[in-house]
Amino acid sequence: MGLGNMSKEPMTKCLHPEVPLLCKLGSIVMHVDELFSDDSHAFDKIALEQLMKDPDVQEWILEMDGLSLIPKKRS
Repeated sequence: MGLGNMSKEPMTKCLHPEVPLLCKLGSIVMHVDELFSDDSHAFDKIALEQLMKDPDVQEWILEMDGLSLIPKKRS
């Protein structure tokens, strides 16, 4: 593997997430949808909080932020 391939892969790893991370990201989407529905449950907020603390999700967010592909969090 050439140097170009080695430096490129970590930067684009977030663009091709593994299946477990895709499941977590999909869960975030579904829990947000539920949270905004008329019959939302406290569980949705708790699940979202836990998913957002997940190390895989946190790493993905950092990588996507490094590529400027997600909005910056308001402070």
